[in-house]
Amino acid sequence: MNYYAVFDVGGSAIKYSLMDEAGSFIEKSSIPTPKDGIDAFVNVMDSVVKEFQKKQVLSGIALSMPGAVDVETGFIKGITALPYIHGPNIKQLIQERTGLVVELENDANCAGLAEGWIGAAKGINDYICIVIGTGIGGALVLDKKIRHGSNLFGGEFGYMILEDYLDQPIGETWSSLAATGGLVMQVAKRKDIDPNTLDGIAVFKMADEGDLEVQDEIEKFIKRLAVGIYNLQYMIDPEKILIGGAISKRDGLIDNINEKLKVMKPNEECLDIRVHPCQFGNDSNLIGALYHFLQRATKQSIYR
Repeated sequence: MNYYAVFDVGGSAIKYSLMDEAGSFIEKSSIPTPKDGIDAFVNVMDSVVKEFQKKQVLSGIALSMPGAVDVETGFIKGITALPYIHGPNIKQLIQERTGLVVELENDANCAGLAEGWIGAAKGINDYICIVIGTGIGGALVLDKKIRHGSNLFGGEFGYMILEDYLDQPIGETWSSLAATGGLVMQVAKRKDIDPNTLDGIAVFKMADEGDLEVQDEIEKFIKRLAVGIYNLQYMIDPEKILIGGAISKRDGLIDNINEKLKVMKPNEECLDIRVHPCQFGNDSNLIGALYHFLQRATKQSIYR
């Protein structure tokens, strides 16, 4: 059995785990993400790896990272909450420090890979994984392979322009209207309150307690989600569409989206547009990062 150090790097915390090649967790924990720069970041990685090496011989290091990750070169493009990861070669730095093989992939793509390996999309050739959080990201998997795109923005569904494009240069994107962060902003605007005092949990609590204005905003939010999903189905026509992120666990949300999609579908179309929940929650990026490593290491077709 081979063992791996696996990291899921976020803006506020780094989740890490010792995992085996079957995707099982031997142990896992988290640590605040360093704010001091790349040296502190590499030091954290090296420290965790050394602790794991006291218990098992490691076959490599797998990373789930924010940003536009170039899996071939190890550089990360785009803009994230961690400016210091853009510029240096993350893969090379950690390999040189630890002496172990390192592979990295975008966090949303990792979530998609986890579902295709041992999750809700196992055995599916073409699928979309939509991750809803502060914004909307995701993974586009065609013929069982992540499609990164020519500029590494494949799966960045949240940049779709959805509304108000006639009245301003760009308009409102799917993220700005239908992500959890977008819902919070719309409710704050409607209620004329500071959005920093709200989060998704608070918004749904207000709705559950009978706030009609918030209920109306949530209804719009669900319809906007459905519209984006409808568009993606007709653009890509995948076998399955999955939704992840904390809000996807909200009771009734998936059913409500599917009800909207059922009404929207043209009667003459045989296409059945519906979404399904992702199987994995907070562990998805770790599982997918490991599977990406195994893909790269074995050079075999994915989803064995």
